Amino acid sequence: MAPDQQDRQTRDLPGRPASAAPSPEEPTEPREPLPPKEDQAAPADVSATGRDWHEARHPRAQGGAHHTTAQGLRLPDTDHSLKAGVRGPVLLQDHHLREKITHFDHERIPERVVHARGAGAHGVFTGYGTASHICRAAFLAKDAETPVFVRFSTVVGSRGSADTVRDTRGFATKFYTSEGVFDLVGNNIPVFFIQDAVKFPDVVHAAKPHPDREIPQAQSAHDTFWDFVSLHTEATFHTMMFMSDRGIPRSFRMMEGFGVHTFRLVGPDGGTTLAKFHWKPRAGVHSLVWEEAQIINGVDPDFHRRDLADAIEAGAHPQWELGVQTFPDTPEQTFQGIDLLDPTKIVPEEMAPVQPVGLLTLNANPSNFFAETEQVAFHPGHLVPGVDLTDDALLAGRLFSYLDTQISRLGGPNFAQLPINRPHVPVNDMHRDGMHQTAVHEGVAPYRPNSLDGGCPFAAGAGAGGYLETPVAVPAATKQRRAPASFLDHTSQPRMFWLSLSPVEREHLIAAYTFELGKCYENAVKERVLGVLADIDGELCEAVAEGLGLPAPAPSGPLPSVPASPALSQVGGTWPAAGRIIGIVADDKGDLDGVRAAREKILAGGMVPLVVAPAGGTLGDGGGEPIVVQRTLAAARSVEFDALLLAGRLAPAPDSYGARDAKAGVADPAESTVDPRAALLAGEAFRHAKPIGGWSGAEEVLAAAGCPVSAPGVLLNGPVDTVVAGVVNLLAGHRVWERFPARAGLGG
Repeated sequence: MAPDQQDRQTRDLPGRPASAAPSPEEPTEPREPLPPKEDQAAPADVSATGRDWHEARHPRAQGGAHHTTAQGLRLPDTDHSLKAGVRGPVLLQDHHLREKITHFDHERIPERVVHARGAGAHGVFTGYGTASHICRAAFLAKDAETPVFVRFSTVVGSRGSADTVRDTRGFATKFYTSEGVFDLVGNNIPVFFIQDAVKFPDVVHAAKPHPDREIPQAQSAHDTFWDFVSLHTEATFHTMMFMSDRGIPRSFRMMEGFGVHTFRLVGPDGGTTLAKFHWKPRAGVHSLVWEEAQIINGVDPDFHRRDLADAIEAGAHPQWELGVQTFPDTPEQTFQGIDLLDPTKIVPEEMAPVQPVGLLTLNANPSNFFAETEQVAFHPGHLVPGVDLTDDALLAGRLFSYLDTQISRLGGPNFAQLPINRPHVPVNDMHRDGMHQTAVHEGVAPYRPNSLDGGCPFAAGAGAGGYLETPVAVPAATKQRRAPASFLDHTSQPRMFWLSLSPVEREHLIAAYTFELGKCYENAVKERVLGVLADIDGELCEAVAEGLGLPAPAPSGPLPSVPASPALSQVGGTWPAAGRIIGIVADDKGDLDGVRAAREKILAGGMVPLVVAPAGGTLGDGGGEPIVVQRTLAAARSVEFDALLLAGRLAPAPDSYGARDAKAGVADPAESTVDPRAALLAGEAFRHAKPIGGWSGAEEVLAAAGCPVSAPGVLLNGPVDTVVAGVVNLLAGHRVWERFPARAGLGG
């Protein structure tokens, strides 16, 4: 009997598996999924909050003017439990109480084991087209615009820790490309602690708080961390980098990002190139000084996430260029003697320049932190055609770990269906069921090949955009737990890093090692670290040993002869001042016209002026437009500002005494001519090497702070426009580095 005759004879009988009869042969011509059978229906096309996807402007957001249960039942009251009488017992039948409390009990999900504290933003990536000849990924094509979500994070601390701790930062970017999701999961430091993922639990356990006391939180200044990194000297380069200023960035906006691993790019002709990814901030790379970071952790532990959100809201959209270092794809996977599979090594930019391939702009804040920043799920295995993996042993472990942790954190395998994780392309994955399944799949044949669903889904070859792994030859080898000989050099690149730093950066590195090791209890651990430092540089080792009160050991052998890499220093360049925050300290007796002029000039330059005054409200008594006060002397600290302008002398305010505000100190207000809190602001800004400008008696504030008015970066008593322009010009170098004298003889 012919298939069409059979179809006519059986179409009115129940039990047909699919809406069309299968063919005897396996279908090979790709087609869309079959429609449902006529007897089938699906849930209404409404969002998780009951809103029409097509009509509502924000369909995921809550809707309606009345309070309801999760099932949409309107509620007259949510302040009182259902009781047997006004003073009687609460009744078990109170369905609203049980629903409300049950949901509350389950609001939190497990935090990430690492990278628990973070902040995120939406944006767009625009390809330059400059990489099209080496990578066929569509998002890198010229003028291709791809939506992105970026999450920045600290590594060690819990969700409740502070932002400006000394730590490595995560820089993870989710590209919603036309070919599927691509995740570039990187850090702000280009190397990793370890060479093999089998050690990842060890380094994290060592860096986390001691398990007996659960302290210290979000810090590496303790014995277990230094015990590990001094015994695993492959960690030395990474440790030095986050002991440097890179460990305490000024802002996420002023932080580099690195893919760390070497990836394999595949061109349109099938040719391959090895590459490392770099993010270069348009605002330049800039860091806090250690005292600033300590103050911020107390007065504003949300400093970095607030800075990111405020910058985006103010229109100072952060930008980074994505760049690649490229290398020939040779069987050895090395470049000029550097093993490209070793994640504890870099290729200096002087040897392989970073070539820009696109621009990232963050232009929107999340509307819900939990739904977006907390639930976003990254994975190095989320790839697109044109980007392939290499045999990096650390990367191999991350490919397993990231997927595994998302399943644990987000309650099952369907985390890709959460709105923040959904691809912006059709998905037909044949996955079914599982916890938190929000898709409503149709058809009866989630397997391949099939004929009952018309053969759908079909395999996609390279011509249809299919992802094909590069056919790399795998050499015959014996199974063994060993590392290549090239992985054993743990001192050459750390020494290169030290030689690349400016004198002031070297001083900061010495101070960081001295502080961190000074927090350790065991002298044996300190002595072991000094032995590691001795093999990097004698001057570094001696300075740290001096601070610890311990003898400096001799190196174990001749120090490696390596060239410096100027690209590793954060000092010496100039960058745009857009998005910087400038504090203007003033009171009603100061030059308010000057304050107005300064505000206008700062705003016109794309920066943010914040007026600091003795009290909130406004300044001005009708002699011009009132000036809104954003900060009071009681609430302000200099760490919030990149530069400071002093618009007058600022006489003591009524609350400038120690019992009301300890920052005022013990001075008697009646005997002071300057508010001691204004002097504190100026003194902190001065010793943190920030530009300071002023007029109309500002020199009295600096004198009260003990700051010489002739010091570098202090601009006083010129026309207001000239003072502001001078301060902005100094901001291009981030700080007035000349104000930080290094010890004589500490090389540059």
